[in-house]
Amino acid sequence: MESIGIGFARTCDSSWASVEPQEGRWTWGTLDGEMRLLTEHRIAFGTILFGTVPWNKQDDPGSLPVNNLSAWTNYVSEVAKHVKGKSKYFEVWNEPPNFIGPHQTAADYAKIVVATYDVVKAVDPNALVGIEAKSVDINFLDQTIKDGAKGHFDYVIFHPYEVLGGVAEDKGTEAIYMSIVPTVRKMLAERDPEKINAPIMFTELGYDAKRSANTQAYALVKAYTMGIAQGVDLITWFEGMDGDSGEIGLLDSAGKPRPSYMAMAQMIRYFGLHPTYLGWVLLNKKDYGFVFQGATTTVLCTWAFKGTPSHVVFGRVVQVVEPLTGKTSGVNSCDLTTAPIFVTGVPTTLVAEARANREKPFPWDGNYSNAKSVSITMGKTVVEKGLHSQSADSIAADLVTYEGSGRPGDVPGGNVFMVDPNFLSYTSTPIEVSLVVRRNPGDDEAGFKLVYESTNGFKDCGWYTIPDNKEWHTVKWKITDAQFVSMWNYNFLLDSDDNKYGKYSIQSVKVTKLTR
Repeated sequence: MESIGIGFARTCDSSWASVEPQEGRWTWGTLDGEMRLLTEHRIAFGTILFGTVPWNKQDDPGSLPVNNLSAWTNYVSEVAKHVKGKSKYFEVWNEPPNFIGPHQTAADYAKIVVATYDVVKAVDPNALVGIEAKSVDINFLDQTIKDGAKGHFDYVIFHPYEVLGGVAEDKGTEAIYMSIVPTVRKMLAERDPEKINAPIMFTELGYDAKRSANTQAYALVKAYTMGIAQGVDLITWFEGMDGDSGEIGLLDSAGKPRPSYMAMAQMIRYFGLHPTYLGWVLLNKKDYGFVFQGATTTVLCTWAFKGTPSHVVFGRVVQVVEPLTGKTSGVNSCDLTTAPIFVTGVPTTLVAEARANREKPFPWDGNYSNAKSVSITMGKTVVEKGLHSQSADSIAADLVTYEGSGRPGDVPGGNVFMVDPNFLSYTSTPIEVSLVVRRNPGDDEAGFKLVYESTNGFKDCGWYTIPDNKEWHTVKWKITDAQFVSMWNYNFLLDSDDNKYGKYSIQSVKVTKLTR
C-alpha cells in the first residue's frame, strides 16, 4: 500500500473488548503493534470506538452500553489518551443501527455520541469525532441529531455499498451516488446548521471481486471519481487485503494484486492524493465525464452511460490511460464502455464546459429540479422522465405484455423505483404515487404493498389487490411522510410477498408533489 502512495488507513484495533477484556485490565499490545506498523510505513490512521465487553452485563447482548456510560466513557478516555499525538479521528461505533440492541433507537446512539464527544474533547481538544450510520441511512442520523447529538460531532460517516453497487452493475444510478453529499447537507441545514459544512467520509466502501475482479476495479475508479467530485473528504476502500469478509481486497488472501490494486495505483499517480475537482461534462450529451486538476495536468475520467458503447471525439490528440493496466495511447477519439478511462491534458473546451457545469444539478436523463411530477412508462420501450426502475432496458424489450403496452411486475428490479434526487430528496414533501396495473393474462390473484422510505424508516401503504385482467386499473396513494434518501439505492418498491402475488403487469408509475 505504501508503494503506490496510500497514506491513510481507517483504524487499528481499538475495540473495547481488545483493549479492556476485563474491567480495569488494559491490554495495548495489538493496538500498539498495528499503530507502530502503520507509522513505520508512513500511513496515518483513525480510531474506532466500538464494541461490547463480556464483563458489562446487558439485557441485549451487543447493545450500545447506555446502561453503563461510566464504563464506556472510561474506555473512551483511556483510548483517547493512549493514541493522543498518533491519531486524531475518532469514529463513534460502527454502522448504527447495525450492531446495536434490537430495542435500541437513535436516541440511545445519541447518548453514546454525546458522552464520547465530551470525553474525547476533554483529552484532546484538537481531536475530531465522527458520527455515522450504515449504508446511506441519512434518516437515522437525522433522528440521532434530533434526539440529542446536535453539536456533538465534527464529521459524518457513511458506508454506501449498495449505492455503489448500482453504479458498478450498470443500473445507471450515478446520480444517486452523486446525491449523497448534497442530501446530507440538506439534512444538516435542517438539524444542525452550524455543522452544515462538516466533512463527510466514506470509511468503508467496496465491491466483491468474486462477482468480477475487473468490475471491482471499475467500481473503485467510479467510487473515488464521483466521491471526490461531490465533495467527500475521505474514502477508505474496504479492504486492503482479503480478510474475514470475502474476496473484497485490493490484494487477495495470498497478497496477489487484483486489477483494483492497479487501478488505485493509477488513480494516485494521475490524480494525486488531493485532486481539485473542476466540474462535470456529458460527452455525446449522455456519457459521464469528471474533470480534475490532477498531479501534473488536467485529468478527465469518463465511461459510457449504462455501459452502452459510445464513441467520443476529442478534437485533438490526447493521452488515454487504461486504469487496469496503466497502458497509455495518444488518440483523437476512442470508444467508451463500462470500463472507465483517464484522459490527460484535457482539451480546454471540455475544461471550460466542466467549470461551467460544476455547480449545476447533476443530471439524470434531464434536470428535474423544478418538476411537479416524474414518471416512467413501460412497454416495448421504457420512457423514464425523472423516475427510474432498477430493471435493465434490455429485459423490458424482451418481456412485454398486452401487445407491448405493459411489462411484468416480477421482472428483476422492475418493481423497484428511484426518483431523480434533484426532484425529491430528504425534504418530506406530500406526494401522490399513482400506478396503472393489471393482472396478467392468466387472471391469477395478484397484488402488492407499496413500501417507501419515510421519516420513520420503511413503511407500507397496506395491501392492494388488483381486481382483474379485463382492463388497466389505476391506484393512487397520498403520502405525507415520505423522506427519500436512497439508503438502499431506491425510494419505493412494490412488495408481493416473495412474488407469490406478483403476477401482474405495470403500464406506468407517476410521483407528483402535492400542495401542502
